[in-house]
Amino acid sequence: MTGIITPLPDLGWMLRPLIEIPGVRHAVVVSEDGLRLGHASAENLSGPVAALSLGEAEALSAACAAMTMTGRSTTALLFGDRAGVRQLMLESDHGFVLFTHAGVGAHLGVATDLDADVGLVAQQMQLLVAKIGAHLSSQPRDPATASS
Repeated sequence: MTGIITPLPDLGWMLRPLIEIPGVRHAVVVSEDGLRLGHASAENLSGPVAALSLGEAEALSAACAAMTMTGRSTTALLFGDRAGVRQLMLESDHGFVLFTHAGVGAHLGVATDLDADVGLVAQQMQLLVAKIGAHLSSQPRDPATASS
């Protein structure tokens, strides 16, 4: 049995409005299972990660999927299986990372500096998801077909 692997389109271009917000460093769109669907970094950044490489974006995608699953498990434990997770936020010594649901099977992650307006970033994330959520959705992969 053989399957056809089709490359996923890179959705990084959709993230431009987010990375133009002052204080936003990076944004990533990921499938529910942790595959990178697109990423973008703000211009002229300094620091340890000035621009996400493909490898760093893929690692961030896997971390995003793990965080969202942990959030979902925690919410289910505390509020029941029907409770959904709207958004997760991590605060570090250097900034914030926000994660939100971005359509069927997709999530959006944004990393900011400490001085970013996190409320504005969260609002813009929701506006972006509402505007282009259909493009951010990750559809199930085609099943492998038998060939003779």
